[in-house]
Amino acid sequence: MSEKKSKKWYFIGLLVIAVLAIAVGIRSGLIKLPGTPGAPQAGGPAAVKVMQVIKKDTPLNYEFVGQVVAKNEVKIMAKVSGKIVEKMVNGGDTVVKGQPLFKIDDKQYRSAILANQAQVAQAEAAYSSANMNADRYATLVSQDAIDRKSADDAASTARQNQAAVASYQAKLQQAEEDLQDTIILSPVDGRIDVNDLSIGSFVSAGATVMANVSSIDPVWVQFSMSENEYLKFAQLGNGALPENIKNNLKLILSNGTEYPVMGHIEQIDRGINTDTGSITLKAVFANSQRLLLPGMFARISAQGEVRQGAILIPQRAVQQILGKTFVTVIGEGDTAESRPVKMGVKVGNMWLVEEGLTENDRVVVEGTNKIQPGAPVQVTMIGPDDLTTPAQQ
Repeated sequence: MSEKKSKKWYFIGLLVIAVLAIAVGIRSGLIKLPGTPGAPQAGGPAAVKVMQVIKKDTPLNYEFVGQVVAKNEVKIMAKVSGKIVEKMVNGGDTVVKGQPLFKIDDKQYRSAILANQAQVAQAEAAYSSANMNADRYATLVSQDAIDRKSADDAASTARQNQAAVASYQAKLQQAEEDLQDTIILSPVDGRIDVNDLSIGSFVSAGATVMANVSSIDPVWVQFSMSENEYLKFAQLGNGALPENIKNNLKLILSNGTEYPVMGHIEQIDRGINTDTGSITLKAVFANSQRLLLPGMFARISAQGEVRQGAILIPQRAVQQILGKTFVTVIGEGDTAESRPVKMGVKVGNMWLVEEGLTENDRVVVEGTNKIQPGAPVQVTMIGPDDLTTPAQQ
């Protein structure tokens, strides 16, 4: 073998030995590749912002997703049939109780009044004549001028005519009421919907929905709480919801602003919905400014009990993966450690920890995406006042 080939195999052998040595080092843990737990990071340890876990007595707030609904949702239907000949409002208008909304063609009802007035007049004339005959016959009977049967027949005829007068008067009153009912009035204060009928539409008495009117002040906000939440509150209130849950409710609108008026629970459903495992409640809120509209979504916020020695961490420190929650804790030697935690309710920009942390722990608030479990980090401690700026993850 030539000297040139000998040198070639010599260098190949050295390379094989080096590769085997590195492999043994990695397998034994003496050598760590970048990106593996505990491996040194390029450019030195990653810089992270860390905060000490807070432990303090904390009043708990509970939030529930709700929807605004009208206290009164009334379908406007006519008591008489006919064509709409006039509209006094437009769809979407605010109306008051007793305000005219529609007018139905009243010609046939005016004619019915005239016909019934004539029948009443005829019946009254007949009754007057029969009543005079009955009085005359009664006088003649007392003088033994006629027999008793003739007087009794005359009195019976008078009573029949009197009943006829009452019957025709009732028909006349009904005709007058029908005429009044051709003007459709709003039964409540509220707002009429935009799907109202137009002029010329025919309506059937008690069947055709002409419009819907929703009351707007006050309104309900309907929401649900789970069976476990209800049991918890009911036990705190000795069988009923505590006053701090029932009253002084805050309403957070969909744009994040707080509604300026407090509300209170007015209705609680009779039982748990077996499909959802929750109970429905309705809280009432004044709405004099007409800001709340049926169908709006909002969050109900209620102040609950005070948790003694609650463990709190910033919400931004929590990572949620596949339905589980984790935080990155700084352990011995300023190394990162991922730890599963069980979270409770949110309190402002903080989150209450039910299990997994103690007041001695430090959690990473910013920079979690730059580190691996077991990696050393460069720690910068921050406090609650530093949480006002957005996190740079």
